[in-house]
Amino acid sequence: MAGKLVNEYGNIHIDSEVIARIAGLAAIECYGIVGMAAKNVKDGLVQLLKKESLTKGIHVHIHENKVSLDFHIIVEYGTKISAIADNLIDTVKYKVEQCIGLEVDKINIFVEGVRVDN
Repeated sequence: MAGKLVNEYGNIHIDSEVIARIAGLAAIECYGIVGMAAKNVKDGLVQLLKKESLTKGIHVHIHENKVSLDFHIIVEYGTKISAIADNLIDTVKYKVEQCIGLEVDKINIFVEGVRVDN
């Protein structure tokens, strides 16, 4: 599924993978987020994704040129999850709307784990 922009020069189709990459890079910049998570369906384990595969932790839904994003994240221990979520929503919404030009309808955040550093 792709987003579509129309201007005086023609049509622009933006693939959902591009939207996920932009959203993932914006999310990683947010304080308290360790990274994106991918859940193994077979055994239910969650793994931290590397920067190259950020888009596997983000699901993009486009309906009537409005973008909905589902983030599966891992947060840092000792940070307030509601503050992280508010920061993530504000940052990602701004960056996606500025870079792509499509309206972000909603952002769902699923905290899949907490990383504890020694």
